[in-house]
Amino acid sequence: MAAAQQSIEVGVSAERFFEVVTDYERYPEFLSDVESADVVSRGDGAAEVRFSLNLVKRLYYTLRLEEESPRRVVWSLADGPFKRNDGSWLIEELGPDRVRATYSIDVAVGVFVPGAIVNRLVGKTLPTTLENFRVRAESLAAQDS
Repeated sequence: MAAAQQSIEVGVSAERFFEVVTDYERYPEFLSDVESADVVSRGDGAAEVRFSLNLVKRLYYTLRLEEESPRRVVWSLADGPFKRNDGSWLIEELGPDRVRATYSIDVAVGVFVPGAIVNRLVGKTLPTTLENFRVRAESLAAQDS
């Protein structure tokens, strides 16, 4: 089992950051480990997304995501090689066009997922992942200005 939580401050509105977090199909554009993110279903504040990651080996899994615009996204594993993949984004307004985004994840491996992959997925890439979300949100906000 591996769990991690980290926060980052981002110079955008809560609505803008939420848009970036929930634009799953665009993840491959700014998250290098994500090869694809395909929305299987979406509606009524929920989505199911199938991801393909290339970490030491290629992983395919599907998450069920509950979206509470613009404050929170919570997910759980729907299908894949993990025993558990639960997590969330919590988006807190700090002021006009400034948020604190907190990413939490808790992963338990199945028999076919080496520990090195989980450690990379959960801990080692987390600061880079948060920074990539920050840069993406701030660059999109700048384009709107």
